[in-house]
Amino acid sequence: MEAVDYVSKMVLYEDNHLLILNKRAGDIVQGDITGTEPLLEKARAYIKFRYNKPGNVFLGLPHRLDQPVSGAVIFARTSKALARMNQMLHDREIRKIYWAVVKNLPPEESGQLTHYMSRNRQKNKSYAFESPRKNASKAELKYRLIASGDHYHLLEIELLTGRHHQIRSQLSVLGCPIKGDLKYGAPRPNPDASIHLHARSLGFSHPVSGDKLSIVAPVPDEPLWKYFEAINTSDPDR
Repeated sequence: MEAVDYVSKMVLYEDNHLLILNKRAGDIVQGDITGTEPLLEKARAYIKFRYNKPGNVFLGLPHRLDQPVSGAVIFARTSKALARMNQMLHDREIRKIYWAVVKNLPPEESGQLTHYMSRNRQKNKSYAFESPRKNASKAELKYRLIASGDHYHLLEIELLTGRHHQIRSQLSVLGCPIKGDLKYGAPRPNPDASIHLHARSLGFSHPVSGDKLSIVAPVPDEPLWKYFEAINTSDPDR
């Protein structure tokens, strides 16, 4: 019941084919070597209890969020939905908007970043380079400044590709490491080991019905996030 209650507070959207949750920073989406119960298993327990399903519960994972990142994450409740969501992600048919809090202003208020990224699995870190190189994948995103406070700035990111640690690495190269992200150049950690990166919204056509979906994930209950959410009036799906 603990897992069921935990997940029930995160639900942003739910039907027979999809479950979209507002992940908390610190949650591991999929199991890893630590043995910590992942959000995927907690979500399976939620589905099993809520719909009184016997046996094993199918729940697919079209995409993931890093452990210190919060925000909207999609789970597929049917194999049909999983296959179609995977294809939609491949074809860039899902609009993914992130919010990032940074200390430094970017050189331009808006722009598009293109890098070539390679991943070091031993260090669990990705590196972004200006020019193509062997075993590096093209990474693209758009950003724009949408709010500023006394000490920090809020960037809206539209993720065009889905590389490992892409936003974190590309913003670091831009000179704008994300607040709390020690791995990519932030000067100090956040007290709860989170970073100020939030998967704010998803826009896509339902994989089965074709209906247009617009999912917005409220920011974490933390003063800086709440400040930026309160002063920002932009429409994430404009």
